[in-house]
Amino acid sequence: MYIQPLNPTGNVGLTILASLTPIIALLILLAGLRITAWLATLIGSIITILVATFVWGTPIIQVSYAWLIGALVGTWAISWIVFWGLTIYNTLVLTGKFDAFRDWIVRNSTNDARVQAIVLAWSLGALFEGLVGFGYPWAFIAPLLIYLGFDDLKALQVSALANNAPVSFGALGTPIIILASVTGLPLLFISSSVAKVVAILALLPPWILLYLVDKWRGIREAWPIAILGSLSYILGQYPVASFIGPYLPDITGSLISFVILLLFLRVWRPKRVLSLRSVQPNGGESKKYSTKDVIEALSAFIVLIIVVTLWTGPWSPLTKFSLVTLSQTAYSSLLHKNVGVSFAFNPFVAGTSILVSWIIISLVLRASPRIMGEAIKRSFHQYWGGILTGIFVVGLAYVFNFSGMAYSLAWKTSDLGIAFIIVSPLFGWIGCALSGSNTSTNALFGAFQVTTARLTGLPVGLPPALNSVGAELAKPVAPQTASAGVSTTKYVRKEGIVIRKNLPWAIGILIYLILIGVLYAFLAPSLFVH
Repeated sequence: MYIQPLNPTGNVGLTILASLTPIIALLILLAGLRITAWLATLIGSIITILVATFVWGTPIIQVSYAWLIGALVGTWAISWIVFWGLTIYNTLVLTGKFDAFRDWIVRNSTNDARVQAIVLAWSLGALFEGLVGFGYPWAFIAPLLIYLGFDDLKALQVSALANNAPVSFGALGTPIIILASVTGLPLLFISSSVAKVVAILALLPPWILLYLVDKWRGIREAWPIAILGSLSYILGQYPVASFIGPYLPDITGSLISFVILLLFLRVWRPKRVLSLRSVQPNGGESKKYSTKDVIEALSAFIVLIIVVTLWTGPWSPLTKFSLVTLSQTAYSSLLHKNVGVSFAFNPFVAGTSILVSWIIISLVLRASPRIMGEAIKRSFHQYWGGILTGIFVVGLAYVFNFSGMAYSLAWKTSDLGIAFIIVSPLFGWIGCALSGSNTSTNALFGAFQVTTARLTGLPVGLPPALNSVGAELAKPVAPQTASAGVSTTKYVRKEGIVIRKNLPWAIGILIYLILIGVLYAFLAPSLFVH
């Protein structure tokens, strides 16, 4: 059995530097050289394999096998989910049902820009994050806000900062699934731990949106919508994440928040209306869709929720089935026990439930075989780079963990003791700022966060949860996310302007997250003990 060395170079400083090599390599490739994500993670994989082999002394056959296991996890636990979620969206677009849904939303939104920011960017944005993620919520929401009179830059900023809280449960829970995989902790425990942090974090963004649109006057005049926006999202998100799993919290949180806010707006409106558009959308500029079109569009989300809940909930035997398991074990000199990496091939994973949902939705929408084929073709065209990135980055992460690099890094980081709780979110924030991916960041740092938690005596579920939520908060400044987000605005290839506007807010919310982590660590650590 391979024994992971703690200090393979014989020098603590050199060993820590060597263990950071994959992260430094990704930093240079993504942020410095601006290489596309799939190519950067491929090169990063090669560099990580070389360091594992020649510095840590991991046998090349075992390194290759660990990488293969990671690549399979990346394909089956990431790409299989996101691809079919994206295909559902493309089917809605091709059948015209997405336009009907969007038109209905715009027509039923109030004329007040502050309310529009929360109803559309916050509540509706979480739906697109839950379905697709990866920067698409900006691309969907910003054009709606621009149509309603928002300046392009303001629309992008509102869309980006509204998208902070839902990211960990984005793309049908993909980041949480990967975090559970690399840490070895139960999926529902990880989902619940992240939900506890997100529930507190979600109290802040609606207030930021009011301030962005109308400064302090917006907060004074529209504060009820901020309170209700936060609480209604938490009402739909937290129970599902805690008791069912990570696949649907954003979708249920979004839809419940959206419905509650629309009902609330029937009995309350701001006394002064802040309109950014001289001609309102219900003035007849938009194409009119029938009630049937809107109901059919909503039925797609209902089908998805029902199928995924029945398929993936703790009551379902489908998630416990496995045809074959690939695994490899090493001995940790740090933990003094066996650790390993594994991939269990279950044909009935969450991605398959989304595939089945898509088939049912296509039948409900009467999508022709031509439309279904075109939806698959579009999804592959949009996401082939993401498929390769998922393969390469999780393969990289599994080598990082199996070789012992993650444990060597945790070895000295644990010297911080309980103060590590302050540093823990920074790893997630930096990782996502570089990669643009919460999922990739969880894959890279998940095992490190759990190991450091055990060494420092922190509750084992809190650091990985802070890692995931910290990654969420870097999305507004991640170049890859911004590139997808600006694709439907006049800021195409001008991501730097948007990132600079978002940076102070992203840092401020990160400080708020660190405070949440400290309070949980000292006041309620038992909530994060498995």
